[in-house]
Amino acid sequence: MKIDDIARLAGVSKSAVSLALNNKTGVSEATRQHVLEISRAHGYTPRTFKSNKVLSKKSSIIRFIACKNTDIVTEHYESLPFFNELIHHLTAFAGVLDHTLIISSIPIQNLKGDIEALENEQPSDGILMLGTNLPAQMIESLQSIHPHMVFLDTYFEHIDASFVAINNYLGGYQAGKHLLSLGYRNIGYVQSEVRIFNFIKRKEGFLAALKEEKLGLEETLTFAMNPMSVMSQEAFKKAVGEVEQFPSAIFCENDYMAISAIKTFQELDIKVPGQVAVMGFDNILEAKVISPELTTIHVKKDVIAKTAMDVLMRKISGQDESHMQISVNTEVFERKSCRVPNMDTEDHR
Repeated sequence: MKIDDIARLAGVSKSAVSLALNNKTGVSEATRQHVLEISRAHGYTPRTFKSNKVLSKKSSIIRFIACKNTDIVTEHYESLPFFNELIHHLTAFAGVLDHTLIISSIPIQNLKGDIEALENEQPSDGILMLGTNLPAQMIESLQSIHPHMVFLDTYFEHIDASFVAINNYLGGYQAGKHLLSLGYRNIGYVQSEVRIFNFIKRKEGFLAALKEEKLGLEETLTFAMNPMSVMSQEAFKKAVGEVEQFPSAIFCENDYMAISAIKTFQELDIKVPGQVAVMGFDNILEAKVISPELTTIHVKKDVIAKTAMDVLMRKISGQDESHMQISVNTEVFERKSCRVPNMDTEDHR
């Protein structure tokens, strides 16, 4: 086993492997742990380890696979807060169960063939498949690869497979109800330029909450953003500048877009929440760092990870090989980016 082999199995560069094994900066903690787990699983001992230190014996392998594309699950997806937290919890739960979590990032172009090649080279006890950006047809085709497989972060009601996902509809509904409960009525919506299942269901839930109050979304107050950028976005800035009646509040389909919106408003000298309230979805760590701190929908990433691992382990042990679809509920985390509007001010009605 050489560094080249570890890099190939980990789906990262040789330089990233070197940084991880030598405990140097330049890679995320998730990548570092991923590389170390692979090296341990294959009995590779870095020169930086003491020669008399024996690595833990090879444990059973669970394979976590992310399908890379250019939209959502990008080349360095594991450094993004949501995926970083999810992988952290999966790695921890796998360790408790005396399993090694091997993380592989595979381009979407030859996903099935590459997974089959990995399994032929190093068979796993089961596969956790990140399905965030996978279409239904591809999920159906992947089921034949392994008898023990669980798909995370998506589900399709018509597919007989095991899914553990966010209750996105509930989260969108909760966001709408929360903003309405604060008295906001002129509400804008920031959606992803890339339309995936999660975002579609969030919008459906949000619209349902508005409909209960006989409200809807104005087309002029619906904006589009890059869903994975936390920087100010020029297209959004331009669109905001062209709005005749500014919204009193906006809901963004994820926290990246919400943080981007806040930064854009700051550049335009629009006060949050004084002139516009901002609400996100996911509750990533950065939601507590941005100023003002972000009100958001909390996604229980630890519960998703534990639930997925439990379902997979029951399949592996033979206790329950039936398929199931599990949605993990969300909740509102109130912070400082939303407040009760001044009902005497026309802008907030």
